[in-house]
Formats: sequence, structure tokens, C-alpha cells
Amino acid sequence: MTRALRLTRRQALAATAVTPLALVASGEGALLPPNIVFILADDLGYADLSCYGRRDYQTPHIDRLAAEGVRFTQAYANSAVCSATRTALITGRYQYRLAVGLEEPLSASSRERNVGLPREHPTLPSLLKRAGYETMLIGKWHLGWLPDHGPLQSGYDHFWGFRGGALDYFTHKSGPANTATDDLWDGDVPIHQAGYLTELMGDQAVSLVRRWAAEAKKAPFLLSLHFNAPHWPWEGPGDEAESERIKNLIDFDGGSLATFARMVAEMDRQVGRVLEALESAGMASNTMVVFTSDNGGERFADVWPFSGRKTDLLEGGLRIPALVRWPGHIRPASISPQVAITMDWLPTLLAAANVEPDPAYPLDGINLLPTLADNARPVSRKLFWRYKYNAQRAFRDGDLKWLKINDNTFLFNVAADPLERANLKDRLTDVYRRMVVEYEAWNATMLPDDPASTTGPLGDASQLADHYGVHRR
Repeated sequence: MTRALRLTRRQALAATAVTPLALVASGEGALLPPNIVFILADDLGYADLSCYGRRDYQTPHIDRLAAEGVRFTQAYANSAVCSATRTALITGRYQYRLAVGLEEPLSASSRERNVGLPREHPTLPSLLKRAGYETMLIGKWHLGWLPDHGPLQSGYDHFWGFRGGALDYFTHKSGPANTATDDLWDGDVPIHQAGYLTELMGDQAVSLVRRWAAEAKKAPFLLSLHFNAPHWPWEGPGDEAESERIKNLIDFDGGSLATFARMVAEMDRQVGRVLEALESAGMASNTMVVFTSDNGGERFADVWPFSGRKTDLLEGGLRIPALVRWPGHIRPASISPQVAITMDWLPTLLAAANVEPDPAYPLDGINLLPTLADNARPVSRKLFWRYKYNAQRAFRDGDLKWLKINDNTFLFNVAADPLERANLKDRLTDVYRRMVVEYEAWNATMLPDDPASTTGPLGDASQLADHYGVHRR
């Protein structure tokens, strides 16, 4: 399914010089915590990178992270939709512990109810900021609106991007034509800037790295680069005419595999620019770079070998690519079978920075560094999911996964049966019953579903021919 990754001579030499969990020494002998660049794609499917098997286009710059670091084969999103996953990412906890995490995703209704990430809750940027990091978010926020919620209110020193769930790549407006509003910000100030949004985000990231190098700052930085690509609307570079045609509508009549390929290719090019800026600035050797997605793929995505997509708790809605490069700490061209999930990144990145989490907010994620840097054996995980639409529930325990969709229930071995076709619940009755009981015990510790929260499917029968029988509520 995946292509072999060839090592350069430099990469092969680096593979023999791994220093597990060690911080990089400065010229004065002091230990320096790493810079962190966390790159998040939006709606990128498991197999949408060429290093994961995509066949109709190449992603050489993102693939480079796999060649020079580790590629996960069992990485999961915390949710099958964006806001909920982003809640887990920034807090390191199950999103169902916070009201904002019950939104699937945040919407106009959520805004009217003033739902958002509480500013008092510790976050990845706020915890790193307390430890001396400078923190920056470029791109998508989608965790609440001003005046009460925003990146600057939750630990980021700098913000350039948008606050909602999606916006046009050229006009930078969100919403349908009759209610479209500008949604591009520099800090808490709305701005107007011409250009293709993916490229503008790359410009901002490269500029920040160069500024950091020029000012010769001693403090490390967290750069969160949260692309909107390849989220709809389906507009690639040069598609201004398509942007004008759809007038900020969700273009159910638009898009194609070719357009999707150009959207991903442009994101890949911007990742390459950021990697080159780190190298030119002499920062690459002490920078940890993570690339992943917020949930499974949308309609033009490749999720093979899984079934289901965004908004489904089938594997295709939850499995995502995840790559990490940290020179001198992670062996090049590594492949990790460790089961991982979005909320693991906060404890992992804090551990890399030698920063303690807030004990008043116990983490649900785990530190992945022993597996990444010390080559420890994978640990078995128990992971839980909920999705309000269709009363979806899921629980992975080792290789087994219990799944509920409305009144239909299943038990799959997702290692042997990644397509989730062979229902084992009648063959493994005792295991099935135990997992149901264990799921309910876990669920009782979370907030209940909010009847007012937003939820829904990827599309319905009026829009997608393969969604016959699916209707919006």
C-alpha cells in the first residue's frame, strides 16, 4: 500500500546518532528545549499523502517528514469532526469533558449560545508559554468567538488566521452569499489581504521563522500551523472564477479529484517552504515537527483500507496520517504501530519541552516519547468515542473495536479486518458484553450529550448519491 522510503546519506548517518529524550546542548553547555512546529491539515484522509499510499499525486515535502522521522500507522483523531478534535488537541483531554467539545462542530447556533474554550482552562500554548515559549497560531481556530474566546485568550501570543470552521480561499469570507462575513484576523483585529489562503498561511509561517532567526531569540517557540486545506470549498490555486461562481456557498456541485490534488499539493508546497526556512535559519536540528489531520477524509479523500468518512466513527472517519520529525531523537524512516490519538500530543510535546501539565486538569492522553525516541514497545490502549448524530459510539480495546450506530451494534478486529466487515459480536459474546459495560462506565464520567449542540452527517441523499437513506435532522 505504501511506497518504500529511500534514505539520503545524511539521513542514514542521522539514524545512528539518536539521543533518546535528550535536549539539545547549546554552545555554553546549557540544555535547550526544542522549538515545536505543529502542522494540522483539515479533513485530510488517512491515505491522502503519497507516503501513505495516495496514487494520483505526490506530497514530497510532507513525505520528507516520514523519511526523516516516524510515520504512525494507527493514529486516530479524537473526533470525526473538527471542533471536537481541536478541543482535545489543545487540552490533552477527552473533548466530552468540556461543553465546547460537545459541538460537532461549532456553528452559528453555538455562537449564539456563546460556546467556546474557557479561557481559564490550561492549554498546550498556555502551558508552554508559562515555561518561556513564545506561542503562535497561524490558521484555523474554531474554538469560540470574541469577546470571550479566542487564541489570544487561550495562551497564544500571536494569531493570524480565521475563527470559524471554513472560509473561501480567495475572498476569505465565511457563510452563504447573503450572510457572508469576513473572517481573517491579525490578533484580534480583522484584516483584508488578497491571495490564496494556503499560500498566505505559508507566508506567515516562513516570516515568523525568519523573524525569530533574525532577532536571535534564546527562548523556544511553538508554531501551530493549522491549514484549512483540503476542507471545502473546493478551490485550488488559480480558481478565482470558481470562488466567484459559488459566492461562499458550500459547493455541493463543485470539486473533483483533480481540484483536491491541487489543494493538497499547495499545502505540501507550503510545508516545504517552512522546512526550508527552518534549515536556512539553522533551527531544523532543534525543532520537533509534527504533521497530522483533525479527522478522517471528506468526499474526495482516500481513506483506504478503511470504510467510512468524516462524521463516521468507522475507521475512515477517525484514522489519520501522523508524522513526527525530531533530528537526533527519532530514527529516520521509522514506522510506529503504536495506537495514538490527538489528545496524546499535549503530553508528548510537554514532555519534549520538559514542562509539567497542570495537576488540576488531569490528562487523558499519554506521552508518546518513549515509543518515539526510546524505541519502546507499543503499549495497548483503550480509546473511546461518541458522535451525537446517529447515536454513534465506539470503543477500541487492543485490536478489538465495539461500535454502535443507532440500534446496530458491532464488534470488529480492526487489525485483521480494517474495513470493519466481519461482525464478531455473536462469536465473542463475552468480550462484546464486557466492552459494552466498560464503555458505559467510561461514558458516565463524561458530560452528557447536549440536546442543543450541533451535529450532523457529512452529507445527505440529496447531495451525495452514495448516501441514500441519510437525511439531515
